[in-house]
Amino acid sequence: MAWIKTVPFEEATGKLKILYQRVTGPDNNVDNIMMVHSLRPHSMEGHMALYKNVLHHSGNKIPKWFLEVLGVWVSSLNNCGYCVEHHFSGLQRLLQDEPRGLAIRAAIEARRPTEAPLDAAQQVALRYARKLTDAPASLIESDVEALRAVGYDDGEILEINQVCAYFAYANRTVLGLGCSTKGDALGLSPNNSDNPDDWGHK
Repeated sequence: MAWIKTVPFEEATGKLKILYQRVTGPDNNVDNIMMVHSLRPHSMEGHMALYKNVLHHSGNKIPKWFLEVLGVWVSSLNNCGYCVEHHFSGLQRLLQDEPRGLAIRAAIEARRPTEAPLDAAQQVALRYARKLTDAPASLIESDVEALRAVGYDDGEILEINQVCAYFAYANRTVLGLGCSTKGDALGLSPNNSDNPDDWGHK
């Protein structure tokens, strides 16, 4: 499950138990990316608050399925199979178009995003995400201007930036601690976007 000790749901007490109860899915399943924080519950709390507000908040304007595409893309660039599998499953559930989802994944895995069935604005967002992931210090103002030129407003540009930045954090959490998908229920997420405090996975 991970290279460090983790506390299973059944053995959790105190604050950890409370947090586990907030993030559980069916049958009290806790995703391993959350369980890996179990020795420091305060970092789990911070991780979950960031994740919920960046990716699953009703204040976002970009469709959630495309935010998931960005997450799968960044995770693939970082060779984080854990996040690719989880978030591709979530993408498919949200998109409700299996052939299109598979075509998006094939283009991502081939590192040829221009072959994905996405519109021109979404392609520009993927280019920004790649540069932010692979060479963040090389970004210049014209990279943001390119996003504006295809119709994204500055709030939407912030959404794109924050989703990419979140996945860089999540990928390094997983890869640095050897977190696996063993025992996880793939594709679940905290879908009550109107309530930032509802972390339950469905």
